[in-house]
Amino acid sequence: MLKLSYDLHIHSCLSPCGDEDMTPANIVAMSALKGLDVIAVTDHNSCKNCPAVLKWAKEYGLIAIPGMELCTMEEVHALCLFEELSDALRFDEYVYSMLMRYPNDERAFGKQEIYDDEDQLAGTEPYLLINATNISFDELGGLMKKFGGVYIPAHIDKNSNSLISNLGFISPDADFVVAELANKDNYERLGKGNPYLYQCNIITDSDAHSLGDINEASNFLECGSRSSGGVLEALTKSG
Repeated sequence: MLKLSYDLHIHSCLSPCGDEDMTPANIVAMSALKGLDVIAVTDHNSCKNCPAVLKWAKEYGLIAIPGMELCTMEEVHALCLFEELSDALRFDEYVYSMLMRYPNDERAFGKQEIYDDEDQLAGTEPYLLINATNISFDELGGLMKKFGGVYIPAHIDKNSNSLISNLGFISPDADFVVAELANKDNYERLGKGNPYLYQCNIITDSDAHSLGDINEASNFLECGSRSSGGVLEALTKSG
């Protein structure tokens, strides 16, 4: 088994809340500098910077998992990760069709920039990406089967945009197998009220919006192979 350091929740300059210097090349370079093995750039409701991220990750010898941070109709945030870029981009098209069409005001929310393989600005996203989609949380299991992905309820210990804060509890009939905590110290407290968590794998990520916030190599996964497939298998394996 390989012990790989990870940060699976990073926002690029495509997210309106992300710093403008969070370009694909800068994110990958900083992740390499911090000693990470595996990253995922998970912009709000979009995978459009994933192709450039994967290109730069290959240059630096990192594993990059294509993904996004989806906002459901209940305004619950969930990381959606994919082994294949093609599946992530198919999901991106679907999510875009389910996104509320509200023009982005850059002065109010920030820019939403798409970068090419040379880390040059290739375009901007006109519709605000932080809006809720018309996708319910309960649909995510079926959608991930359809698109070949894994979904992870994001920062479930936060007081906003999380599964517990927005829906009140975790159903015993839930179908996710991994959950993200902003702070792993909250695990026992949340588990007492939501025993479903005891059968889940737990990860913690930076939710970085600036280069300095990307995690150091302090969190690890035991993986059977150094690949996106090996990482997703490690995330979803049962006890």
